[in-house]
Amino acid sequence: MTAAAHKINNTLIVDDEPDIRELLEITLSRMGIETTSAANLQQARTSLASNKYDLCLTDMRLPDGNGIDLVRDIQSQHPELPVAVITAHGNMQSAIEALKAGAFDFVSKPVDLSILRNLIETALRLSDGHKPLDLPVGAELLGNSSAIEQTRKTIDKLSRSQAPVYISGESGVGKELVARLIHQQGPRADNPFVPVNCGAIPTELMESEFFGHKKGSFTGAVTDKQGLFQAANGGTLFLDEVADLPLSMQVKLLRAIQEKAIRPIGEQREIPIDVRVLSATHKDLEQLTKDGQFRQDLFYRINVISLHVPGLRERPEDIPILTNYFLKRIAMAWQTAVPQLDRSAMEAIKNYSFPGNVRELENILERAMTLCESDLISAEDLQLPDGNEKAASSNPLSPQLDEDNPESSGLDPMLENTEREVIIKALEQTRYNKTAAAKLLGISFRAMRYRIKKLGIE
Repeated sequence: MTAAAHKINNTLIVDDEPDIRELLEITLSRMGIETTSAANLQQARTSLASNKYDLCLTDMRLPDGNGIDLVRDIQSQHPELPVAVITAHGNMQSAIEALKAGAFDFVSKPVDLSILRNLIETALRLSDGHKPLDLPVGAELLGNSSAIEQTRKTIDKLSRSQAPVYISGESGVGKELVARLIHQQGPRADNPFVPVNCGAIPTELMESEFFGHKKGSFTGAVTDKQGLFQAANGGTLFLDEVADLPLSMQVKLLRAIQEKAIRPIGEQREIPIDVRVLSATHKDLEQLTKDGQFRQDLFYRINVISLHVPGLRERPEDIPILTNYFLKRIAMAWQTAVPQLDRSAMEAIKNYSFPGNVRELENILERAMTLCESDLISAEDLQLPDGNEKAASSNPLSPQLDEDNPESSGLDPMLENTEREVIIKALEQTRYNKTAAAKLLGISFRAMRYRIKKLGIE
C-alpha cells in the first residue's frame, strides 16, 4: 500500500465495459483505494455532483459521449481533480487531445497494470496535498513583470499535469530553469530530474545513452549500462536542444514516448518506463518540421503543451532585480563587498538589447566586477557593445553569441590557451599565491580570481 493510499477516499472509474471496470476496481482495491463506478457520462456527472473524488479514470469512448467531454467538465467544475483517460491502442491523436483538454495523463489498452499503478500513485500525490519542494535561492524565476508573472502561473498549472511540454525561447532565457520548476512543483519532485543536451551526444552513442545497453551487445560494451530514460524513471527527462536530434533517433524517441517503454541495445524485450518528457530548443522547431528536418509526428507528440519563456527585451523592468541578485551572488562567491552600479551603468544596462538574455547579463556583471577599480561599477566597466557589431567583436572580452553554441565565451581558443599558460606560469613562480601572481601580472586579485575560474584552472 502506498503512502498516498492511506489518505484516499475514493476514485471514480468511468467505463461502459464491465470487464474493464472490474479490472480497475480490483487493481485499485489492492492498492488500498476505494472506488465508485459509472458506465456512462451521465452517471459520472451525477457521481461528481454528489461526491468528492481524489482521482478519475475514464474510458475515451462512452455510450453517450467521450472521455474528453468529461475531462473538460472536470477542468471547469473540479479543477483540482486529476483525471486520466484510457485510450485505444495506437490512438495517440485522442490521447494528445485529452492532454490538451486538461487530462493528467493517459493509459492505452490493453492496460499495462504496472504503468497504471505508476500513473495512479503519481496522480494521488496531487490529491494528497503534495507540497512543492522548497526551492534554493536563485532556483526560481526572478522578476515582477507581467510577462514573468504569467510564466510562473503557467508553470504552476503545468506542474499538475503529466503532459509533455515544449519550452521555447531564445538562448539564455532560462529554459532549463523553467523545466526544473515544472518538475519541482509537481508530484514527481522527489524523483530524478535528468537534463540532457541532445546536441552534445555523438550520433553513434545516442541510442546507448538514451536507452542503455546490455553487456556484450557491441564491441566495447563490457558492462550493462543504464540509459537516460532509466535514470529518470519515476521523474522527469529534460531534452534540451531537442532540434539537434538526428532523424534516426527521433523515430526511436517517438516510440519510447508513445509506448512508455524502451528497449536497451541487446535486450530482447521492452522495459516499461515512467518518465515525464519536457523538451526545449532555441531554434524554430515548427519551421524545422516544415522543412523536413524534424519529424512532424514527434513534434506534435512533444509539443502537446507549449510554453514560451520571455526574453529580457520582453520584461525590461526585471533587469534591475536580476542585476541586484547577480551582483550579490557573485560577491558572495568571491567573498567581496557587493558592488553597486552607478547611474551611467544602470542606464546602459536598461538600454541594452541583451541578445544573450539572462545568461549574458550574468556574464557582463561578472566581468564588470573584475574590471572596476572600486565597488562602484561604471558604464565603461560593463564594456557593452554600442550597437556596432565591429566594436563588439574587436573587444575579446565582449560577450560573443554563437547561434549554434550559446555557451560560447567569445574568446578565441588560441587566446584562451595562451592566457591559461601565462596565468599558470605566474602561479608556479609565486608558489600558487594568487595575490602575488596577480601583482606579477599587473592585474587585480579580483580579476585574477575571475580568470582562474573562467579558464578552469585548478
